[in-house]
Amino acid sequence: MSMLKLLGLKDLIESISRERNLPRLAVQSAIREALLKGYERYRRAQNLDRKQFDEDYFENFEVELDIEDEGFRVVSTKTIVEEVTNSDHQIALKDVKEIVEELGDDAAQLIGQEVVVDVTPDKKEFGRMAAMQTKQVLSQKLRDQQRQLIQEEFQDLEATVLQARVLRFERQSVIMAVTSAFGQPEVEAELPKREQLPNDNYRIGATFRVYLKKVSRGQQRGAQLLVSRGDAGLVVYLFANEVPEIEDEVVRIVAVAREANPPSSYVGPRTKIAVDTLDRDVDPVGACIGARGSRIQVVVNELRGEKIDVIRWSPDPATYIANALSPARVDDVRLMDPETRQTHVLVAEDQLSLAIGKEGQNVRLAARLTGWKIDIKDKEKYDFEAEDAKFAAARAQHAAELEELEELEELKELEELEELEEIDVRKSAQSDYLENDRQQVNSEDSQTFTPETEEEFESENQTIY
Repeated sequence: MSMLKLLGLKDLIESISRERNLPRLAVQSAIREALLKGYERYRRAQNLDRKQFDEDYFENFEVELDIEDEGFRVVSTKTIVEEVTNSDHQIALKDVKEIVEELGDDAAQLIGQEVVVDVTPDKKEFGRMAAMQTKQVLSQKLRDQQRQLIQEEFQDLEATVLQARVLRFERQSVIMAVTSAFGQPEVEAELPKREQLPNDNYRIGATFRVYLKKVSRGQQRGAQLLVSRGDAGLVVYLFANEVPEIEDEVVRIVAVAREANPPSSYVGPRTKIAVDTLDRDVDPVGACIGARGSRIQVVVNELRGEKIDVIRWSPDPATYIANALSPARVDDVRLMDPETRQTHVLVAEDQLSLAIGKEGQNVRLAARLTGWKIDIKDKEKYDFEAEDAKFAAARAQHAAELEELEELEELKELEELEELEEIDVRKSAQSDYLENDRQQVNSEDSQTFTPETEEEFESENQTIY
C-alpha cells in the first residue's frame, strides 16, 4: 500500500500534545480528521463536473496514520459489483484479482461484499489547497478537543473556589490561569470587569482565590471558564474554610447578601451574612468572628478590606429584620403587610443615617438578605394612626382590585361557556338537518312501484324504443 510521507509527524504530535495539554491519542484523532478533510477538498477539485457531494458521501473513507514511518494513507471501503456506477463507493469484481483467483468459479459470491481499497493520492496531486484545508481543519479540531477536555475537567467544579494567577489583560477583563487539581495543567479563565473587586490590585503574577461561576459548553471564542471575585459564593467558601463549626454543620449559613461593586465609588464593597445553629451551647455569630476577630479578619484580608456584617438569623421576621440592619439599633419593627412583605422600621433620630447606610447600602443589603421591603422611619415623627389608615386603604383597594379581577375572569368563563354551548347547538342542528335529508333520500330510493307507475314506466319504455 502506498503512503504519503509526513516528515516530523512523531515530533509534531509530541509538540502539540505538550503545548496544548492534550493526550497524544486526541492529537492523532485531530490529525486524521484534518487529513480526511484535506482529501475531501482534493476529491472535490478532481470532480469539477459534479455539482455537489452529499453530506455523507465520504463516510466510507478513512485516514490511517503510520507514526513510526511518519506518513499516512487514505483507504476506502467499497462494495464489490459487476458493473461500477460510482467508483468512490464501488469496485468491479474483475479488479479484485487476488481474491478472485483463489476462489476460482466461486468468485461470484463476492458480489455485494465490502473490501478496503488504498486510494492514497500522489504528493503532487494532493495540491496546495488541500494542504491549506488540512492545516485549517487541524487547528479547529485541536481547539475543539481542548475545549471538550476543559469542559470534562471543570464541569464538576462549577460553584467552587479555585486558586488563580494573573496572566494578562484583555480590554477590561483579566485573563487568569487556574488548575482543577494539584499537578494538573493550567487553563485560562476570564475575570470580567463586573466580577472584579474595586480594592483588588491585579498585576501579572499575582494570585487570588476566585469563584468558578460558569463553564461554557459552546464553541464561542475566548476563555471557556468564567470566574468571579464578587460572587456571594466566594464569601460562603471563605467562611466555611475558616470556621470549623460550618464545616462540621454545627453552624449553617442561611442567607448572604453581597454588594461587591456598589453603584458609587464613594461606597465600598459590603456583605451581610445570616447564620444560625441548632446547638444551644454554640454562638453562631461568635464562631464566625472568632477570638478577637481572628477568623473574620482572614476573610476580610482575602477580600481586600471588604466590610462584613455577621448577624443571627431568626424565624421571626421582625427580629430577623432588626438584626439585618446591624450595626444600627432598632426600636421597633412593624410588619405592615405580610402578603406584600412591607415593613416599617422605627429608629431613633441619631440612628437614621446608620440604619440607612452610606447611599442606602445598609438598608439595601438588609432588604436583599431578608426578602422584605424595608422603610426606615424616625420614631419621634412616626404617625401610627395615619400609617395604619394608609395601609388599610391600600389593602382595601388591593382587595377591590382582586375582586374586580375575579369578576372579570368569571365573566370571561361564562362567555366562553356560552360560545361553546352555541357551537354545540349549531352542530346539533346541522346533524339533525343531515339526518332528515338522509332519511328523505332513503325514502325516495325505496319507493315501490304501483300499478300506475308500472304502466307509466312501460309506456315510457315503448316510447324510447
